[in-house]
Amino acid sequence: RLLSVFFFSRSSAKLIAPLGCLVSRQKHTLPDLSYDYGALEPHINAEIMQLHHSKHHATYVNNLNVTEEKYKEALAKGDVTAQVSLQPALKFNGGGHINHTIFWTNLSPNGGGEPKGELMEAIKRDFGSFANFKEKLTAVSVGVQGSGWGWLGYNKEQGRLQIAACANQDPLQGTTGLIPLLGIDVWEHAYYLQYKNVRPDYLKAIWNVINWENVSSRYAACKK
Repeated sequence: RLLSVFFFSRSSAKLIAPLGCLVSRQKHTLPDLSYDYGALEPHINAEIMQLHHSKHHATYVNNLNVTEEKYKEALAKGDVTAQVSLQPALKFNGGGHINHTIFWTNLSPNGGGEPKGELMEAIKRDFGSFANFKEKLTAVSVGVQGSGWGWLGYNKEQGRLQIAACANQDPLQGTTGLIPLLGIDVWEHAYYLQYKNVRPDYLKAIWNVINWENVSSRYAACKK
């Protein structure tokens, strides 16, 4: 987040924003995985995980840092046109970083099965059954045209779970208001090397590595 410090000049009675008073925060970094690239096999192979994490996610991080630096310069100059022109890159690369950071924690070599406790009760309440929820999220994810994500989110205003799809790297909360709990990446780079163009096969397999402890923790946190 960028902060601009303003000073009040008594002599001129004007607000002055010195360019040197722009304070920048630390750059974004690629998060480490809590498991090896090959740990999700046979459901997601090591080559996909390595490329997805060390190349694709890393590119979003690098481009986000570059874009934020340009945005800081535009703010310092008061160049609104440049600020507006940088918004798509901020949304795309910022969303890519946000989405993947959640995605890695949503997966686990010890995953699969069904959730327990409050999350399971909420799923039954809002979708009828776990099987019905799984079918709906899979269908929404399969149906994403081109590239994007399928999401289970929490609607804080309504106090219920909700399924949504986002195009490209649009972040769920920033574009829909839903708090992200579980994201399924359906960009081709997430599965093509193993499943080719058969997205439904990838979506069938990924349920075997869903980290329900992580999803449940996210659900508990957003209800506080």
